[in-house]
Amino acid sequence: MSKKAENFFENNEKGLPWQRPKPREEDPGAYQLVKRIMEDPGYRLAEEDTDFIKSSKTRGIRLQLDYLKAELALQELGVEHTIVVFGSARICEKKTALKRLKRIQKRIDEEGSTPELLKKLIKAERLLEKSVYYDDAREFGRLVGKSGRGPKDCRVILVTGGGPGIMEAANRGAHDVGAKSIGLNIKLPHEQYPNPYITPGLCFQFHYFAMRKLHFLYRARALVVYPGGFGTLDELFETLTLIQTEKQDPMPVVMVGRRYWERLIDFDFLVEEGSIAERDLEIFSYADNAVEAWQTILTWHERKKRPLF
Repeated sequence: MSKKAENFFENNEKGLPWQRPKPREEDPGAYQLVKRIMEDPGYRLAEEDTDFIKSSKTRGIRLQLDYLKAELALQELGVEHTIVVFGSARICEKKTALKRLKRIQKRIDEEGSTPELLKKLIKAERLLEKSVYYDDAREFGRLVGKSGRGPKDCRVILVTGGGPGIMEAANRGAHDVGAKSIGLNIKLPHEQYPNPYITPGLCFQFHYFAMRKLHFLYRARALVVYPGGFGTLDELFETLTLIQTEKQDPMPVVMVGRRYWERLIDFDFLVEEGSIAERDLEIFSYADNAVEAWQTILTWHERKKRPLF
């Protein structure tokens, strides 16, 4: 029971009748009875009852809140369209990739070429090669950030998954030119820090993947996908499926790094097998760098007479 309520017992002549509990002189046991009532979870305000809010029966309300918090913030900022960037969280900038490679090389010099260390060496070498995509995603972020009327124009804004790697690089590029950018983070069992280049107030943490995915595509006018793994493939194929089934309005889907993507996914094989239609290959395109990807997006919108700005 609150201190205020306890004081009412001591000053029970003050206030309106319903502002004080039953006087002790009328019933010595009243204090404990009222205390038991007020300490029970049922007496909590619904909005302050975390056990209630987190129960399975209020999941629908939590889904609404998960959607609404970010939605209201984006409306207030005047965001009309977004350019979405996906890519591996493991691809880092060149200096970091080089340090990791040197650490493994040093271990090999000291411990010898064990199969485990050689595997790590090969992986580190490949990540060093792919560090060029970090620089390129950063450049893409700059291009989006400088578009429209300049960095202060938030009608079109870049959005990422809010994590490290390619996501960090894209947010960083927007940050480089003083533009705002969005990060849609997700609450996971292990701590996931947002990358430092997202605009404060525009880094949203979601509980439900479904609401996060909705916000990725609700305002999306282009998707740019850099090399990545499960998460990147998940978002790529979901977007392709939504466009294919006409649940999502057509938009340019640009996969940066043709060599990577053509080795990873054999789309021609899917056509040959009858798993997709040949026209489905028109849903996406390839680009070799940020400039080409951005130009592809602009050209697509000009051709479709659907201006970004």
